Amino acid sequence: MTRQEGKIKVLVIDDSAIVRKILSETISMESDMEVVGTAPDPYVARDKILALKPDVLTLDIEMPRMDGLTFLKKLMQFHPMPVVIISSLTQSSCDTSLEALRYGAVDVMGKPSGPYSIGELREGLAHKLRAAAKARITGAKIGPVPSVVAAVLPRIEPSLRSDMVIAIGASTGGTEAIREVLARLPPNIPGIVMTQHIPKQFSTLFAQRMNSMMPFEVKEAADGDEVRPGRALLAPGGLHMVLRGGPSGYHVKLQDGPKVCYQRPAVDVMFSSVASAAKQNAVGVLLTGMGADGAQGMLAMHNAGAQTIVQDEATCVVYGMPREAVRMNAADRILPLPGIADAIIKAARQKSRI
Repeated sequence: MTRQEGKIKVLVIDDSAIVRKILSETISMESDMEVVGTAPDPYVARDKILALKPDVLTLDIEMPRMDGLTFLKKLMQFHPMPVVIISSLTQSSCDTSLEALRYGAVDVMGKPSGPYSIGELREGLAHKLRAAAKARITGAKIGPVPSVVAAVLPRIEPSLRSDMVIAIGASTGGTEAIREVLARLPPNIPGIVMTQHIPKQFSTLFAQRMNSMMPFEVKEAADGDEVRPGRALLAPGGLHMVLRGGPSGYHVKLQDGPKVCYQRPAVDVMFSSVASAAKQNAVGVLLTGMGADGAQGMLAMHNAGAQTIVQDEATCVVYGMPREAVRMNAADRILPLPGIADAIIKAARQKSRI
């Protein structure tokens, strides 16, 4: 499902009149977007979707009469379309918002409140809405997520190198793509560093959720954390993550600083540091996402001798970041999402380039 040319038509769904007003005014500041309507709950929204035919919805989680997650499940089953979740920053709402991504929402961001300036809200919301408008929507994703207790665990791979680093970058659609890749990796996989464009309030919960599902440790990175086999470190929302050290031992540093490609954390920052610290002892993986973040960093990894893999267009929610890497000849391999884990394992077994 793709949007027709012209302005992006947005329907805002939120039970708060103040939030509806703030979001509508913010969206209307963009020359390529228009708010075609607002709705205080999913029942009103259902009728407006049919009447106004919006390209993208913004959807609150906590609403009267029907909550946002229930509405999203029904929408993706009967009328799939791009949805950006606008959530309050309580733990329960953040957790439900991450669940919404599994059921087909394209992206999530915090509800406008004290920590957000109008400039930050405008920049973040506009980027997410543009990405959503270009997203490939596949419909409902119904059914429980298998846990490592119920699933058949990936087997130990005895020949994997312990001196390698696997670097994974993703944006729009990336939370589910990362989950699928990690779930196919063995418990003794070389150390992993990951940057996913995600708000700071959501990154901790995302790491905790992945940790409960995987046969190895997944955690939100803390400054100085060791990168070691059987551990995956996720860059915290709002901070860049860089790799330091060498083949005898790696660790991560967290830092503030300007946004890169409008992002903090930025995949380019992480990939570039991996190219410098690990050189040929690394594998770079660039997954679904809008924009160009990660392409320059992947080129640096490629030029340093690392092996580089990008997700193919057919399986991306948004084929933006991988496309830029391919355009720059930074990718050794272009693979569908289900095949990326096997390529990582193969790369971790060998010393030569793909």
